[in-house]
Amino acid sequence: MRSGLKQALSRVAILCLMKLIGSLTSPYVRKVRIVFSEKKLDVDLHLENVWAADTKIAQSNPLGKVPCLILDDGEAIYDSRVIAEYADALSPVSKLIPADHRERATVKTWEALADGILDAGILARLELTLRPAEQQSQTWVQRQMGKIDTALRQMSELLGENAWCHGNQMTLADVAVGCAVGYLLFRFPDIQWQAQYPNLDRLYQKLMQRTSFIETTPPAA
Repeated sequence: MRSGLKQALSRVAILCLMKLIGSLTSPYVRKVRIVFSEKKLDVDLHLENVWAADTKIAQSNPLGKVPCLILDDGEAIYDSRVIAEYADALSPVSKLIPADHRERATVKTWEALADGILDAGILARLELTLRPAEQQSQTWVQRQMGKIDTALRQMSELLGENAWCHGNQMTLADVAVGCAVGYLLFRFPDIQWQAQYPNLDRLYQKLMQRTSFIETTPPAA
């Protein structure tokens, strides 16, 4: 018993040394923060603005992106999908990714769909905020917004009247979807997805009752 307790305490100590590099507004960072919260795992959040001239993110992630997880031995893990899967395997609490290969693929496909919304939204936003107006491509923006519309419709059809995206409990699929639609509320409030897809809104409102989602809500823009 003493040996088992010692090993458990040692494991907890190691996990507490993990450092998550990210920002409070990144939906990808929010996703992994929610996973750590649901798994009851502590991780130190180190804020980093990857757009700042003096950013040091490339020292940890050569792609210059967040989130980036630094393990106790200094190894860096990225991106959000890898970090979420790594965190889920650290503890049996609140298993978010099924062990069955078919179910796992379904949950990960949901995550890919939700992340696709984020990818498209961020590309559209960068086009509109970083480029001078005369250089902006409305064709490019419309293409990204079209991806968002199609993905939202697909998610709504797949969700149907189910309580969760997959199975009878919350999984990584729900976390990813919640972060995706939450990002739209944050950066694209003109998209009327809540009225168009009330089943997605019901899921989001349920997720927003959880401490993990409440505590990771991005600050007001």
